[in-house]
Amino acid sequence: MTDPSQLVAAAKPAVFWTDRSDAPTPNKPLQGSFSTDLCIVGGGFTGLWAAFQALENNPGRSVAVLEADVCGSGASSRNGGFCDPSLTHGFLNGLLHWPNEIQTLERLGRENLHDMLESIERCAIQADAQRVSEVSFATNEIQLQWQQEQADTLSAHGIEHKLLDQSAAHNIAHSPTYLGGLLSPGIALVDPARLAWGLRRAVHRLGGVIYDHTRVSQIDADEHRVRVGTEHGAIHAQRVIVATNAWAEPLRQMRRFIVPVYDHVLMTEPLSTEQMTDIGWSGREGLADAGNQFHYYRLTADDRILWGGYDANYHWNNGMGSEFEWGTGSHELLARHFFETFPQLEGLGFSHRWAGPIGTTSKFAATFGTMHGDRLAWVGGYTGLGVAASRFGAGVALDLVDGLATERSMLEMVRRRPMPFPPEPLRSLAIHTTRNALAKQDETGETGLWLKLLDRLGVGFDS
Repeated sequence: MTDPSQLVAAAKPAVFWTDRSDAPTPNKPLQGSFSTDLCIVGGGFTGLWAAFQALENNPGRSVAVLEADVCGSGASSRNGGFCDPSLTHGFLNGLLHWPNEIQTLERLGRENLHDMLESIERCAIQADAQRVSEVSFATNEIQLQWQQEQADTLSAHGIEHKLLDQSAAHNIAHSPTYLGGLLSPGIALVDPARLAWGLRRAVHRLGGVIYDHTRVSQIDADEHRVRVGTEHGAIHAQRVIVATNAWAEPLRQMRRFIVPVYDHVLMTEPLSTEQMTDIGWSGREGLADAGNQFHYYRLTADDRILWGGYDANYHWNNGMGSEFEWGTGSHELLARHFFETFPQLEGLGFSHRWAGPIGTTSKFAATFGTMHGDRLAWVGGYTGLGVAASRFGAGVALDLVDGLATERSMLEMVRRRPMPFPPEPLRSLAIHTTRNALAKQDETGETGLWLKLLDRLGVGFDS
């Protein structure tokens, strides 16, 4: 048997999606000062969708995007490319936190995904976008019971789904670990880096200006303009959107509500025709398992398997940096789980491994805020389901800075923020206690006192 640690050690420490020869050349950083109608801080999915929608909806508007790294980097190109229509980290989470709005949120989510895919097609963005179903597999008796309860709730609210027995689960993909499953239609899969690159080109075509390697150090305002300061210049804007998500900078206010949680991902070498036959998976669905600590996985266009999740780590005081990204421990754990799920792929190599922060909130969904007389709006905390929801978040942020009372900007989800995370050391203590309680619940199926308390407060921790 091949040692998974050897396979992980042989994998390139780089993000598969961006490790390509046709990656776009970075834009030049900002030098000097000028004025603009709208300045967007952060060039990930939220920032790019905000720029794109602002320019399409108002072609005469001047828009500038400032990105601390390279436009489309970070979580926007490190993810698995799952485009879930849910704006609330799933129907059940939305029902828990916003029961009076859940039908509206579900409809807005479906409309958002439809419009997102329409924009991808209309702008000829080569992101390998495809509609598929998502299947969550139960791998023990506890998860089977959870899925039956989830299916009952979905049925009661008219949400389309299909509960799978063991035979039906094995018809999706061949794994000895599957005891059953829950199929949900209506998601999409994309190549996230190519989506970001395509949006970048679209923003340029519409007249937007993007500055890479331009870290914002300060934002302040007077009665006329909001000043966005950088090391080598400044932008004086009528309106500002901050879309830095897990980085939660340069606004301290964001750090109260959004914490970075590190996610880890492996990408296999391409599977042979024989290996593809061995695992089935002819429908190319997006797959996951049903635990609190869960794996998510999908096939790429060239028949690799992306395998990520499970080991979500928070580091002291919202810690982020390369020192948390390239260690092999979490990747070795993922590799062991991969071969337990697909033992028939024994010996298959991994071409890439990477890690990076996901922004999460205490309600597992995006949160919003405004400052400087509502001339600045910020958004973040998509909790791992931001590929599609970031487009919606961008639209809400535009409504907020433009003073528009739209259906989406008036949502309770938008107007009422989640409970903030406490300061350190309570922040680390609360998060790690919750993580351990969730792991214990996976083993026993029991909701302990800590999780019951969090349920009563309407808060939690996830990735």
